[in-house]
Amino acid sequence: MKYNPKEDEIIDSAERLRELVGVPHEAVVKKTIDHIDDHVRGYLAKCPLFFMATANAEGQCDVSPRGDGPGFVQVLDEHTLVFPERMGNRRVDSMINLLSNPRLGMICILPGMNEVLRINGRAQMILNDSLMESMALNGRKPNLAIKVTVEECFIHCPRALKTSDVWDAETWLSREEFPNIQRIFEDHITRNGYVIAKESN
Repeated sequence: MKYNPKEDEIIDSAERLRELVGVPHEAVVKKTIDHIDDHVRGYLAKCPLFFMATANAEGQCDVSPRGDGPGFVQVLDEHTLVFPERMGNRRVDSMINLLSNPRLGMICILPGMNEVLRINGRAQMILNDSLMESMALNGRKPNLAIKVTVEECFIHCPRALKTSDVWDAETWLSREEFPNIQRIFEDHITRNGYVIAKESN
């Protein structure tokens, strides 16, 4: 395919956007709730994975996965949830973003289910001994926790996961077809000036 950027029409107004995509059904608009009800609580109790979206004060964005045992996102009350921040690669991009912009979005996933749960709210990073103790994994407490004041919850339609067939094992690549992550990692860090130490014989 040949691409000519001069042919782009830039969509720069809500009016033009609505011309293209139309207006949502009233039920789609009204499915949003502003608290954690029993349905949301039950979904989170089964959820082992979500994707967290943040942005800093300048609008630079980040999305990163968070996963643990089902129910690792704990509901404290109808407006508050909390989840552990376990040791990772120490980049802490999402948490650095939260320092300047507390807005946070979550897409929560149940394996095998095409509908996802979306949650939006405001986040704080906290330390709380009793809370951290309840989140211990293999006897080790998390470094900190992220507490979210929930402002919006709703179930998102199944189209993306359904049309991608992501849960159909017959569509999965074989392990031999997977991208070589080690090669990608090494190529990227060396491109940025990192020197990989050669193993001595």
